[in-house]
Parts: sequence; structure tokens; C-alpha cells
Amino acid sequence: MSLKRRLHEPRPVLAPGIFDALTASIAADAGAEALYVSGAAIAYTRLGRPDIGLVTMTEVAETVANIRDRVALPLIVDADNGHGSALNTQRTVRLFERAGATALQIEDQTLPKRCGHLQGKSLISAGEMAGKIKAAVDARASEETLIIARTDAVAVEGFDAALDRARLYAEAGADVLFVEAPRSREQLAAVVSALGGLRPLLANMVEGGDTPISSAADLGEMGFRIVIFPGGIVRALARTAQDYYASLLQHGSNAPFAGRMHDFNTLNALIGTPEMLARGQAYADAEEGNGAA
Repeated sequence: MSLKRRLHEPRPVLAPGIFDALTASIAADAGAEALYVSGAAIAYTRLGRPDIGLVTMTEVAETVANIRDRVALPLIVDADNGHGSALNTQRTVRLFERAGATALQIEDQTLPKRCGHLQGKSLISAGEMAGKIKAAVDARASEETLIIARTDAVAVEGFDAALDRARLYAEAGADVLFVEAPRSREQLAAVVSALGGLRPLLANMVEGGDTPISSAADLGEMGFRIVIFPGGIVRALARTAQDYYASLLQHGSNAPFAGRMHDFNTLNALIGTPEMLARGQAYADAEEGNGAA
């Protein structure tokens, strides 16, 4: 079932955040039905830097292509602010769609953008963003590719202005609406009340961010159709990495940490090494057979 059709079901889509092919394959094995390619997580892991607009369009496209080569699940891709003007946005849509994106999330921040839960953001005009949404819709090759319109106006212009912007973006052709960083459960409910009849809605759960953390089931009952947990995997891995390196440098060995890590064989099993070696051998045997004939 396509992601577009899946959004009409009552149960929300829980899309875990990923940043590379390894995290994508692990999330898929855990049972995820869609994945969220997080721009913040790419910045954290690829650059070791914050989400402040440093990651380029081509770096994200390359990441998406590597992930798509590994998993077949729908990929919701963070396209920041389209990486420029309406024309830049069209190029981003075409490039990401070819790389394997199922949905592109585009936000109404200025360049350089920053994480939706950081302060000090600034916005382009609502009209300019509506033009970007129209441009994105025109550029996609398939109507199954979803355009998600995100507004960061809650922190900049206020909650009511964010709802007004979201309505305008729906009129411009957005398939999904994303009001970033509501400050309370009451605001989350108000988003659904005001916009739920227009388009499917996305909720973003950021540990330590501005929005109170709720479960996907709870948010689904409220009326959200997509729930993303974009950066949680990096926060988990970073904490584990801190503990791992501290242990190694303290003990001079991985023995005390062995119970918290894969060994060589279990990691190779996880990433499919035996299967890939067997597949390669089967091709080699077929080539030898053809040569003998």
C-alpha cells in the first residue's frame, strides 16, 4: 500500500527517524512501516554539527539514495526549506524523488534554517512559501510523491498565524500539513480541530523540545496521521557512544562493555553478510557453469 493511501486509515503512521542505510535497515527489521530521513540527524552524524542549515541538498540526496538501495519502505525526507527559492525547491523535489523519496517535507524558514525546536528562527512570507508549495507540486513526477508543508510560525508569529499559514499551504496544494512545535497538549488538539478536515496532519516528537511528548497511539486518537521521532536514534547512539568510549579508555579493553554491543558475527548477521556472500557465490557459480558450457 502506498503512503498516500495509508494515510486514510485510522491508525497513524509511526515513522522513526533514521540517517543512513544501517539505521534504516534496523528500523525496518523492527517493524517500521515508514521511515523519516531526518536532516537534523544527518547534520549530527555526518558533520558532527547542529541542525542550522549546514547540510546541502546533494548530501541529503546521496543519503536518500543509499537508504533506498537498502530498504523498500516509504521514505519521508526532510527537505528543509527547499534549499532556496521556488526554482531551487523544484530541483530539490526532482532530485530527492529520483533518489527514492516518497514524501518531501518543506518548511517556511529563511536561509539558513535551523532546527524547529531551536529559538531565533525567521520566516519567509506566507505568500512566498505558498509559491514554493505550488512549485513542489508542479515538479513531482508522481502524484504518489507527497508534499508536506511545515510552518515554524508558532515560535515566530504566534499560534493563530501558524494555523493561517497552514491553511494557505493547503490551498497551494500541500498533501500533508505540519505545524511545528506546538507548546502544549491544548495546542496540539487545536491544530487538529482547525486543520484536520483539510489535510492529514503530522506531529513531531522531539525529546527535550517544545512539544510535550506523547505516544503515536495517543496522537492518532487526537487526529494526527503521521508521527515522527526524528532525532531520537542519534540521542540514543550518542549516549551509548559516550559510555562506550569512556569504558574503552578506562579499561583498555571492550570486555566490560561486551554485553552492550554486537560482536563481529552478530553484527555481520544483522547487516546480512552471510546472505550477500551466498548470493555472490551463486552468481560466480552460474558464471562458471556458463563458461563450461
